[in-house]
Amino acid sequence: MTGLPATSFAMVQTGIRTLEPRDLPIPEIDDDSAILQLEACGICGSDYEQFEGQLRTPMPVIPGHEPLGVIARIGDRAAQRWGVDVGDRVAVETMISCRHCAPCVSGSYHLCDHRMIYSYIPVTQSPGLWGGYSQYMYLHPNSMVHRVSKRLTPQMGVIFNPLGAGFRWAVEMPGTQPGDTVVILGPGQRGLASVVACREVGAGTIIVTGLEADERKLELARTFGADHTIDVQNEEAVQRVKEITAGRGADVVVDVSSYATKPVTDALSMVRPGGTVVLAGVKGFKAVDNFVSDLVVMKEINVRGAIGVTSTGYRSAIRLIESGRVPLELMHTHDFALADAELAIRTLAREIPDQESIHSCLIPPG
Repeated sequence: MTGLPATSFAMVQTGIRTLEPRDLPIPEIDDDSAILQLEACGICGSDYEQFEGQLRTPMPVIPGHEPLGVIARIGDRAAQRWGVDVGDRVAVETMISCRHCAPCVSGSYHLCDHRMIYSYIPVTQSPGLWGGYSQYMYLHPNSMVHRVSKRLTPQMGVIFNPLGAGFRWAVEMPGTQPGDTVVILGPGQRGLASVVACREVGAGTIIVTGLEADERKLELARTFGADHTIDVQNEEAVQRVKEITAGRGADVVVDVSSYATKPVTDALSMVRPGGTVVLAGVKGFKAVDNFVSDLVVMKEINVRGAIGVTSTGYRSAIRLIESGRVPLELMHTHDFALADAELAIRTLAREIPDQESIHSCLIPPG
């Protein structure tokens, strides 16, 4: 493989809360695959859940499902199919679908019966170099990639993933329209991305909830266009939403909070009759206390579950990032060296005193 090193430095998860540095061989490719040289890999809440062992992913595994990088080697058919070549910067979608099962052929490729997720494929599965916590990464023939302008810094380009989630979960799935009232439960990076996406499509009123410790994030939500923010530890969130909406309720409620289950029940009370609730924040498979299904029935609430992002969301995100219209750099708080992946995850999880991470990424050695 002329022009590339023989091995790639990678951080490999070998057990719960255990990441180990390894040098892994860079594989040969065929006409349908490629090798990506990573510039950055985003960190999100599911990285922490994988680190903690809650997702029960195979091990040993290279985590990282938000990769941005430059094509270092590509097969001829892959170049034609993806419309990219060596030297092009691309964002890589998280999921790899089979393209042939019923969900795939019906257009729901993210629900593929045989889907793989880059950061959950063990290094023992050939060719081994899966996942974004690495200098180089293998791109499967069924990958979905999106060209990203090289004018952007890697830190800005890699925001494609959370912002894509904001467009899909808070706009596409609930069908948010100009003038709609939207409540976003949780002011993390995907909550803030939801604010940006809803403001971009002309939502009328945007309300964001968070904890007392989220003061900085709630302030940033207002900067990005939220009309109201609610500290749920010092205010009664459901009552505040009713006051703001003059008793009507919100057209759309999006829950992107993690672990806490109360936002699920709050959402049913906050949404208007006939409105839509999107559940995107995972709760560790905990049961939801005080879930009253009759509210769903009597109010004819449309409840949607959201997993992952699809190409339309990613394309909307990349266009907005490239436009420079929104100061998304305010969301990015930390860069970490690839070797400091554990510190990056623990910082996001608020395990490091006096450090508040919103959006962060790993930067591999050059």
